[in-house]
Amino acid sequence: MKKAVKKKPAAKKSAKKTVASRKTAKKVVAKKTLKKAAAKKSARTVAAKKTAKKTAANKAVPKKAVLRKAVAKTTAAKPPVKKTAKKTATRKKTAARRASEIQANKGSDSDDLIHGITPYRARKREAYMNRKQLDHFNNILAAWRMELVDEVNRTLHTMQDETVNHPDPNDRATQESDMSLELRSRDRERKLIRKIDGTIALLESGDYGYCEKCGVEIGIARLEARPTASLCVDCKTLDEIREKQMV
Repeated sequence: MKKAVKKKPAAKKSAKKTVASRKTAKKVVAKKTLKKAAAKKSARTVAAKKTAKKTAANKAVPKKAVLRKAVAKTTAAKPPVKKTAKKTATRKKTAARRASEIQANKGSDSDDLIHGITPYRARKREAYMNRKQLDHFNNILAAWRMELVDEVNRTLHTMQDETVNHPDPNDRATQESDMSLELRSRDRERKLIRKIDGTIALLESGDYGYCEKCGVEIGIARLEARPTASLCVDCKTLDEIREKQMV
């Protein structure tokens, strides 16, 4: 008869395995608890920081009730003004200012006119020598020409009327000197009328307002000061320097 084999070692192995599994489970649980505690601590610190920020903001900024009371006090001290009253006040101020400016400029309006025409006020980003500017300078040239023609006609009439021969030689000499001066001035005006006619022809052809030598824009201010100008400032100064050197 064979003896029965004992199975005690297998039972020991299973017991060891259960103990090891329990230890590992305890370690996992311990790690999880540690993680949860750390998460709770971080959450508490974040919450504490937020509450500290809120308390600091509340201390720095007054409460809504305090602000409302301050606004109510200011509005009670200054009663509200209607919009219509404000508009009327601003209109009155602007009207008074314009009236004062008109009264101050009454004496200088006649001096500012260019042959009876108001100066041109150029706008921002306006094209040079557009239709308005051409019409403006055409009116100036026409008015200037009419003034010169009227002066010539007036001198002719005065010369025809003053045909009296004075018996005194001194009076005759003064009369002749006055007539010669008048004729010289009228001759200059006659040449100027020709120049004005030439500039009007340039204006009609579309070449007015540009320098004859370099082709640069002459400028509105210079043309208003001298409507018959055909050279820019730089070219004109160079010509004057050359003339002085030639002399």
